[in-house]
Order: sequence, then structure tokens, then C-alpha cells
Amino acid sequence: MAILEQFRLNGRRALVTGAPRGIGKSIALALAECGADVVINYASSKALGEAAAAEARAFGVKAFAIQAELGQDGAAQRLYEQSVEALGGIDILVHNASVQYRTAWGDIPSSEFDTQIAVNLKAMVELTQLAVPPMCDRGWGRVLMIGSVQQAKPHPEMWIYAGTKHAQLNMSRNLALRVAQYGVTVNNLAPGAINTFRNEETLSDPENVARINARIPLGRVGEPDDCAAAALLLCSDAGKYITGADLFVDGGLSIV
Repeated sequence: MAILEQFRLNGRRALVTGAPRGIGKSIALALAECGADVVINYASSKALGEAAAAEARAFGVKAFAIQAELGQDGAAQRLYEQSVEALGGIDILVHNASVQYRTAWGDIPSSEFDTQIAVNLKAMVELTQLAVPPMCDRGWGRVLMIGSVQQAKPHPEMWIYAGTKHAQLNMSRNLALRVAQYGVTVNNLAPGAINTFRNEETLSDPENVARINARIPLGRVGEPDDCAAAALLLCSDAGKYITGADLFVDGGLSIV
């Protein structure tokens, strides 16, 4: 098989959580560009979700925006069921949705803890339990966790968030061992400092940008498409011999 052909995803069906903008949107559009039909999950902004789905459809694929606030009970199952109804099944599951708060470790309220656990871990577990068995039955599947450089460099004011991302990495490796025999790969992609809405305030200050860039060996903040390109490898046949991996897309930040 030619190398470029291994990146083709024609006939595959993908669900990307938390994907109306930022890294999730870039991943969803990359999958669509390579031929996958996609569901773009959004939590609150229907306008952003529908706009992202419209961009995906421009590649000639089916694309749907489906609302689900993954911190709510039952939301993961509803999202899965609606996604299967829309696409006919799920071959690629990208866990991108997450919640983070900046709070000193001694001041974290139970509400912040509960929300981060519910979205970053519980919903991920529930969606995986629903989507992976049919992948195993079909003999092909991709599960991609979107982690964080905080697995290696935990932020002092994101104690819980960093902890959930490290737990997610452990769980992805554990699951990779359980499902490899069925042709299903499970990997973790860990972005560093990326130019997304989540970092808008920080990156609006030139002095902050200069300080951040000085810490990154490649000398710049990343873009969402930097993550999308790596995700495409792990979600396609080009990455069929990669499972249980933890791929940092961080300009080298994790190694300094």
C-alpha cells in the first residue's frame, strides 16, 4: 500500500468530543479531509458546532453537530446513541473534551473536583465502554485520548486537571493491551502550549508569549493543526502498528 493511501479514511466514522473549536475541531476537520464521516460534539454553542460541521461537509463527507454536556449524568450514552444513529457506527473515538480550572491546590472546591472527574475521566470511560466492543467485533478501531504536557509538567494551579490527564494515560495503556488482539489501537496525544481559545487571555500579552516561547525548545507556541496532523497518524492505517503510545506535540516542552 502506498504511504499516502494509508492516511485515507474513506468509509470510517469518527466521533470527536469537545470539537466545535480548537484542537478538537482541527482533528475533526483533518479526519473529514481524509474521508471520514464525523460527529462534532459540542457542549453549549450550537452555532460553533454547526459551523464546524459545515466546514467538515465541505470535504464531501457526512458531518453532524451533536450537543452533549459530558459532565452531566447520561450525557455520554446519549451522545453515543445519537452518533451511531447519525453515522451508523463509530470506528474512531477521539476523547478531546476536558475541563480545567486554575485554583491553588488547597482551595479547590468539591464542585471543581467533581466536574473535572466527570468530564475528563468518567465520560471518557463511559464512551469507551460503549464504542470499543463494536470496534472489536468489526476487527478495526481507533481510540485516541487527548492528554496534556501536564502529564510531565503539571501546572501548580491545575492539580486535579493534571492528575486526570495522567490517569487517562495510564488507562489508555491498560486498554491498549486488552484490545490489541482485535485490531483496535489505543493511544494518547499530549499537546503542549497551543494557540487555542483556552489560552487566548495568556497569549494576548506579548510579554507572556515571549516568556512561554523561551521555555519551548522549538521556540514557539503550537497551533491546533500541529495536533491534528499527529492525530491523523494515530487514527488511520498509517498508525496501525502504534498502540499504547504517548505522543507529545509540545515543541519539546516536556523534555526541559
